[in-house]
Amino acid sequence: MNEIIVSLENVCKIFDGAARVTALDGVGLEVPRGQRVSVMGPSGSGKSTLLNIVCGLDVPTSGRVLINGSDLAAMSDDDRTRLRREQIGMIFQTFNLMPTLNGVENVALPLRLCGMSGNEAADRAAAMLERVGLSGRGSHRPDEMSGGERQRVAIARALIFDPPLLLADEPTGNLDSATGDEILKLLEDVHNEFGTSMILVTHNENAAAICERRIDLLDGRIVSDTLRSPK
Repeated sequence: MNEIIVSLENVCKIFDGAARVTALDGVGLEVPRGQRVSVMGPSGSGKSTLLNIVCGLDVPTSGRVLINGSDLAAMSDDDRTRLRREQIGMIFQTFNLMPTLNGVENVALPLRLCGMSGNEAADRAAAMLERVGLSGRGSHRPDEMSGGERQRVAIARALIFDPPLLLADEPTGNLDSATGDEILKLLEDVHNEFGTSMILVTHNENAAAICERRIDLLDGRIVSDTLRSPK
């Protein structure tokens, strides 16, 4: 039996404000180790809430979330922060790089937060930048890079701990189609090399096609869950 890296058990998330919004409504989901899963659906269907619940940035109103067998609700805030940093790589549409840091420093930041020495962290970051095709750009700040280069830096940062789980929220959303295709090819290569499980939220059919499993959300519910051969 395949080891389960992500397990959601009847997860609900309700936001109470001027209007009561049910973002997730009884979601049950298991992701085996090494599987790539695309999550699709219209705006407001619950896709980003699902990612935030999986990584522990948000907590469910009810239900249970387990990552690598660990119950997020049983963890302290510090433990959840450590899990996000060391076991979950996160890639965002807007890159979320530190503008005052260069490429090496951005990738090395999670290592430095864990107490690694500056030289060792920089060496590991430079090696990871080389792995994603940016060996000559490590001394440049984000505003000196193209969108594709910034996303490669973000991917390198997400992989710096060799995490078992990678979460990507519209990773090609701010890129032109050619650059987006390059990033998708890099994500495929990352999966093949590291065996990383991946949950990829996207509106892009080409992005979804690199995954062997597709989940469609509507109004906070899973309305289809399909296995297929990745592109």
